[in-house]
Amino acid sequence: MTHGVTIAGTGSYVPEKIVTNDDLSKIVDTTDEWIVTRTGIKERRIAAENESSSDLATQAALKALEQSNTKAEDLELIIIATITPDTLTPSTAAYVQTNLGAHKAVAFDISAACAGFVYAMKIATNMINGGSVKNALIIGAEKLSCVTNWTDRTTCVLFGDGAGAAVLRPAEEGEGRILATDIGTDGTQTKILNIPGGGSACPTTPENIHENLATLTMSGKEVFKQAVTRMRDSANTVIERANLTPEDISLVIPHQANLRIIDAIADRLAVPNDRVFVNLHKYGNTSAAAIAIALDEANREGKIKKGENLVMVAFGAGLTWAAAAIEW
Repeated sequence: MTHGVTIAGTGSYVPEKIVTNDDLSKIVDTTDEWIVTRTGIKERRIAAENESSSDLATQAALKALEQSNTKAEDLELIIIATITPDTLTPSTAAYVQTNLGAHKAVAFDISAACAGFVYAMKIATNMINGGSVKNALIIGAEKLSCVTNWTDRTTCVLFGDGAGAAVLRPAEEGEGRILATDIGTDGTQTKILNIPGGGSACPTTPENIHENLATLTMSGKEVFKQAVTRMRDSANTVIERANLTPEDISLVIPHQANLRIIDAIADRLAVPNDRVFVNLHKYGNTSAAAIAIALDEANREGKIKKGENLVMVAFGAGLTWAAAAIEW
């Protein structure tokens, strides 16, 4: 008899280098007050030059494997959500598979921006429930500093680097489980948040290399509006599918992009702020890694107890959105 899929362990890793708002004020026209007031971000972590997304992912994975008492050689599936892969091919997951010695595991990447970790969770859950794999390692990993335009004060203050991971396996009787997931995409909104260059539609050339086309661009007001609406709807979807009410939710882990968005989501879900997990001030927006890092921190800090319910919800470029309701 199947009891669903449980999160057996979590892990996260952030680079050592801390860049504060005051540090950024020395390279672009901004201030700590301006950044904190508009975003809630105080500092972010920046990877070393020789540190790639797979390096960040590997460190997070090792912690998740340790907590879940899972041997790397027993892994059957590795999914990495990232928009900053080590190389366009092969996948970042292939590098992580080698780093871990997880040679039995099928390994591949997905690109769903900030919603990617929950996308990976849904895919892995379906594969475990379907019987095609017995366990899965899912990771959100980003080195956004390499796709950030450090001369654009409206975007360079937002992003940071890091990785978070979780090990999934079939739940045993009495264990918590993933209750419901929801993912979605609206491809008509691709231009409000994207990296316009560097791909096959606009390759990097000697002629355009100085235009910073292979860096993140964003229409802030439109992203805010879309994010709040899509995240609210997706969260409500999984709450309903899981037969829960807002009162049943002990913790909401929203995508860590902007404190105003987080506050708006809490308000629309009728969940008090003391039940919303926030670490945005420490790390900024780490895209696919953000929810994964927050989940690990909430877990290790004891913010979620056995038997309690949590909801994760995210929004990203694509447009993509995703949510999961989980019994811990």
